[in-house]
Amino acid sequence: MKSLYTQIEFDTAKCRDKLLLECEHCHGPFYKSKNRIQATIKNDDGKCKFCSPLCLSQEFEDSPSITCEQCGATVKKIKSQIKQTKHNFCCKSCAAKYNNAHKTKGTRVSKLERWLAEQLVVLYPGFEFHFNRRDAINGELDIYIPSLKLGFELNGIFHYEPIYGPEKLGRIQSNDERKILACAERGIELCVIDTYSVSYFKPTKAQMFLGIITGIIRSKISSLINRTPVS
Repeated sequence: MKSLYTQIEFDTAKCRDKLLLECEHCHGPFYKSKNRIQATIKNDDGKCKFCSPLCLSQEFEDSPSITCEQCGATVKKIKSQIKQTKHNFCCKSCAAKYNNAHKTKGTRVSKLERWLAEQLVVLYPGFEFHFNRRDAINGELDIYIPSLKLGFELNGIFHYEPIYGPEKLGRIQSNDERKILACAERGIELCVIDTYSVSYFKPTKAQMFLGIITGIIRSKISSLINRTPVS
């Protein structure tokens, strides 16, 4: 949407006042009400980008076809919509599915955690692993090995920086402290591993953290064997 009004004109206009825009197809001037412009900004529905249905249809005809990156469907999108994003989809549902599957931040269980879980059960088939369960301390531990009384927390960027604000960070860090105390009370050794540097999942980076965890597990097993009295 190309505006020909000033910010002052927009701020002082009433909801049904008309404001001047430029058609993105023919580049001619036209008017739309402030409330319609606000709805277009919120929903990105394209209804204030063209002066008439004719210009809208011609823009679609002139636009290239794109392939939805989620379902593979071929659809047409206006040029301005294609330029707005690196990824193109046929609908909001496909966009949501793709974005949820490709998150690098904010997911409840990260790709790194999933990958580590897959590797650990293969490396140690004789051990019982609890992943993201609450039964050990009445609070979620990323990895817990009951037979060793050994737990791991993988702390990413949200544990150190106020991504969602200082209050949210404070709650996260308070919860981290509570987990440490709860583990100490129950005789569980908790190892906190800083994964701050992992902004996106990559097996080569994940291998480093797997090495840290397996090294701690080996050390724990060795210490338990050495404590066991010889009969």
